[in-house]
Amino acid sequence: MVARDDLNEWPERGTRTDGPRLLSNIVLMGMGEPLYNFDNVRDAMKIAMDPEGIQLSRRRITLSTSGVVPEIAKTAEEIGCLLAVSFHATTDDVRDKLVPINKKWNIAALLDTLREYPKVSNSERITFEYVMLKGVNDSDADARRLVRLIQGIPAKINLIPFNEWPGAPYERSDWARIEAFAEIVHNAGYASPIRRPRGEDIMAACGQLKSATERARKSKRAIEAETKL
Repeated sequence: MVARDDLNEWPERGTRTDGPRLLSNIVLMGMGEPLYNFDNVRDAMKIAMDPEGIQLSRRRITLSTSGVVPEIAKTAEEIGCLLAVSFHATTDDVRDKLVPINKKWNIAALLDTLREYPKVSNSERITFEYVMLKGVNDSDADARRLVRLIQGIPAKINLIPFNEWPGAPYERSDWARIEAFAEIVHNAGYASPIRRPRGEDIMAACGQLKSATERARKSKRAIEAETKL
């Protein structure tokens, strides 16, 4: 609603609203796990979809989850939006490290639930988010394993170059490696767009803001500890 105020995009009474919009989509991502706050997320999205509210189609709303398996079916039934999954690995050993929730609901459990997602179809594909980490999850073998894992699920794979920061534990995959990975996925029949990083020149890309905040917090704690000494 704040965005629509800023854009001055509230329809006037009696006017049609089916033209192009500046505020066109909502993505629930980056502010915590939406499915750990299911009731509030559901109620907020119902307002967003309501003709008396923001009036967005459910197909204009994407919810991104790390894989809270018990809540995924409820998402289809009670919200009806599109679904994205932070996947990032093709083996449980690697995903346990990158996405710790995998220790509770592993890849097999997650994919079984996604195959039963009531809304999934060729027109409402599941998006698999996949951050490209050099030497960790970016091999040709990973690409082929990913294709085998998601077989039978209408899907697209968003390949995300890792946004590095000073002291980061991982490195971004080389561009040629990302393109080779994308080609294997594409040749298997899945869309494999490569996301263009934005904001990394000012340390404001995805993942970098949190790292900057953590560094500031640690520095503050260190100063407080020295003061007490």
